[in-house]
Amino acid sequence: MNDQPANDRATIEARLKEFGIDLPTPPAVQFNYIPTRAGAGTLWVAGQVPFKDGQILVEGKLGGGVSLEDGQRAARQCALNVLAQAKAALDGDLSRIKATLKVTGWVACTPEFYEHPKVINAASDLFVQVLGEVGRHARCAIGSPSLPLNCAVEVDAVFLID
Repeated sequence: MNDQPANDRATIEARLKEFGIDLPTPPAVQFNYIPTRAGAGTLWVAGQVPFKDGQILVEGKLGGGVSLEDGQRAARQCALNVLAQAKAALDGDLSRIKATLKVTGWVACTPEFYEHPKVINAASDLFVQVLGEVGRHARCAIGSPSLPLNCAVEVDAVFLID
């Protein structure tokens, strides 16, 4: 993909510093899966829930007691965890990401809730904020009756890597 803008480690680290973003330690795997899988020039990051400091940041359902703002906060935390997993898988070098190919976000919600894109935009915004143009991606935002550990949001991503 020669049309993708270049990114370097210094630029990404500068963005993280500029925006006061500290990537967390990647959350420990809770069940029988691996957090990332690399192959054929891609890095697949498993769905990340909004773990922060060992706890779920936002629990419950949007439209059922969880506000849009709290859902966005959860989506942002999920995206931070995706980037933390990616950084660990890429030996600490997020500049190896050449494109963010696809992001999928699940929103635990009531049947009457329809603002899934507004929730998942918080994750999309974080990817672009940290990775620049390389962070722009195709996306799917899905409503779900429940998510693991009663979390409000889950996000995964697929990256093109060198």
